Amino acid sequence: MPPAKKRARAYDSVKIRAALKNQFGHVREAVGTLTPEQLALGTRLGDWTVRDLAAHITMAVETVSRNLARDEPPAPELTLLDWPFATAARAGDIADGTRDLAAAHPDLDALYARTEERFRAALTAPGSRVLAARTGAMTLSDYLVTRTVELVVHTDDLNAAVPGLDVPYDRQALAACTRLLADALASRAPGGSTEVRVPPFAVVQCVEGPKHTRGTPPNVVETDPLTWIRLATGRLTWEEALHTAKVSASGERADLGGLLPLMK
Repeated sequence: MPPAKKRARAYDSVKIRAALKNQFGHVREAVGTLTPEQLALGTRLGDWTVRDLAAHITMAVETVSRNLARDEPPAPELTLLDWPFATAARAGDIADGTRDLAAAHPDLDALYARTEERFRAALTAPGSRVLAARTGAMTLSDYLVTRTVELVVHTDDLNAAVPGLDVPYDRQALAACTRLLADALASRAPGGSTEVRVPPFAVVQCVEGPKHTRGTPPNVVETDPLTWIRLATGRLTWEEALHTAKVSASGERADLGGLLPLMK
């Protein structure tokens, strides 16, 4: 009998909405300080410049308002645990849309101001509202959790691209992003032989094999939240993380290299 499908954990809608407002505010403030020279820097996202990345962050948030403006689908199609694996199909469209958006909006301050105003209005909608997202219909509550992933991941991209920039991470946004990606791993590789620890936010059991019941698990992977997020989204390879001691892995079933990244 196949293993039962893992159910997504519950998230506090009020905290998620507050976290998103905070994280977008952090990014907006940081982008407003960037010089033309910094905006022209490259990023770890192919040929995107920092300007492209900054524009894309508004796109990731604007999708909430845009999807609310569409007709409501009859029912959700995606759960939270489906979403990370549904994003790859749209990567090409997203890249093209990002470059077009950056070219059309040279005034990033104005773009961020308009996006934030629309986003704050969208956050008043009920969580049960179904959105016609391009990856698949989702409830607003679930979709907002996916926005924590977008904002946290791209905040990290921004910090990596601009020397000396240190955009802060809202704790609730970082926690939700970490937990969703950890749960997605457990969904991709169900089982109980390996324990993946991402303190202080997540612990999941995954990978087929003898199930651990008590004491110290025989197979343990442990890392910090940002390293885990980079692994899960392909910003860092498993081999690089091991080589630089960003992750510890013990046990014959603790090699997660073949399961990562979860999102591309």
